[in-house]
Amino acid sequence: MPGEHLREDFRSGFISVVGRPNVGKSTLVNSIVGEKVSAVSDKPSTTRNRILGVRTFEDSQLVFLDTPGVGREKTRLGKSMARAVSGALSDADLVAFVTDVEKPFGAADQSILKMLRKPSLFVVNKIDKIKKSKLLSILSTAERFSEKFLEIIPISALTGDGVDQLTQLLKKHLPEGPKYFPDDIFTDQPEIFYVSELIREKVFNLTRKEIPYKVAVVVSGFSEDTERNLIRINAEIYVERKSHKGILIGKGGGMLKRIGSEARVEIERILGVKLFLELWVKVKENWTQSDFLIKEFGYGN
Repeated sequence: MPGEHLREDFRSGFISVVGRPNVGKSTLVNSIVGEKVSAVSDKPSTTRNRILGVRTFEDSQLVFLDTPGVGREKTRLGKSMARAVSGALSDADLVAFVTDVEKPFGAADQSILKMLRKPSLFVVNKIDKIKKSKLLSILSTAERFSEKFLEIIPISALTGDGVDQLTQLLKKHLPEGPKYFPDDIFTDQPEIFYVSELIREKVFNLTRKEIPYKVAVVVSGFSEDTERNLIRINAEIYVERKSHKGILIGKGGGMLKRIGSEARVEIERILGVKLFLELWVKVKENWTQSDFLIKEFGYGN
């Protein structure tokens, strides 16, 4: 905790992880933190909030803000997500700008470069997807932006290649500071947030392209049965169209059962207790255009 006795050279600070949608920001944060603190999907716009993950070492504490992807979403939800990115950048001591090695230096990357005002590292992700000869060419191109960055580092967040080296560089460039969180804390998010994000992740991964990204999950009931070491959770999945509701429920309720089953297994692992999970699918037309519902569903804050 701030104020406790620490070694004199202890380093700490807030690191904003920014980049285009689907470049692997959440996978990277989860890899460094060592726990799933952010929903992961191969679809863009999975992350909607500034999600805080913490990794504590003997000599440092890294506090991550995993942000929504910077894109061109025109909905009110998209604009709310953009404000979350802007806020995370202004709060940061250090920025990790992540780009996809398969699609580097696009228009969205250029817009992010213009937003950077804090000390930054350029993280070239997904190096497991290309040949080394192509990587060398991309890193050479990256040198054009070297005046903007403290370091340029290639990694694969998925395989872990280069992640330890990146972690050491992040530690190196953080300022000396206090320990903001106890050693056993890896996120500041409440259990209800975890549950809703994991359910939404399963919706993304299991429905593939059939369902757009306009899905919200709200936990409406959370109670503990201490005698049976059981948690009972009720959650509502909101979509914008009746046709989407039918797809999510599936034939004979099969899709919804599968979403619930896969979410339950992962939630039980994280919470360490047995779980009774009940899911409902509801329609809220055009909720991504409603400031009230965006706030009500807890996104973009």
